[in-house]
Amino acid sequence: MSDKTRILLVEDELHIAQPLKLNLELEGYKVHHVDNGKAALKTFKQERFSLVVLDVMLPEMDGFSVCEAIRLDNSKVPILFLTAKASSTDKVTGLKLGADDYLSKPFNLEEFLLRVSNLLKRSGGNFNNVAGDEYELGNKKIRFSLMQVTEADGNIIQLTNKEAALLRLLIDHKDEVVSREHILETVWGYDVYPSTRTIDNFIVTFRKYFEENPSNPRYFQSVRGVGYRYSK
Repeated sequence: MSDKTRILLVEDELHIAQPLKLNLELEGYKVHHVDNGKAALKTFKQERFSLVVLDVMLPEMDGFSVCEAIRLDNSKVPILFLTAKASSTDKVTGLKLGADDYLSKPFNLEEFLLRVSNLLKRSGGNFNNVAGDEYELGNKKIRFSLMQVTEADGNIIQLTNKEAALLRLLIDHKDEVVSREHILETVWGYDVYPSTRTIDNFIVTFRKYFEENPSNPRYFQSVRGVGYRYSK
């Protein structure tokens, strides 16, 4: 097993985390264990991992929110959910947010290790590379992999990390109202939360980039007292 194969294990129950970490290490993986959602997101942003093993019920920030935040930055790293929530609704939620596999507690250790191995094989070694996702908005093309917007005349607008993440979040939730709280937790994560005005400024910037008439927006709408909505 390559020493580059590093696994982020996110599990707050030590009686589960410790044997999983031990057995993964016996298989030759390097394992970094954290016990809460915010620490998981901070660690993922700071280091490189080949796989994320993620519990759903976590302190600070639940696994679904962690998964969604990871997927804003990285659409390739495999994510395996571990959870006591075995309902089909929870499984569907996890898979919609970008999880690759789902294992309900209690589970067989050998099955867990096999699923880890299969996910790593399927990933093909392209671990922390952001996918070259493209999205057309009006006469402009967004390339999330490069954090760029290409205008009709070929001019390129370079997005910041936060602009790209917020833009992707709104597009992923097309026609839904995304609350300010959800934006702050998912896009800003463990950072100090900005003011609501900061998010408003991002929306104003998006309108300048994409709207024909920014004062009468078609795509990016503010929903007073709730949040923001992207519609196409």
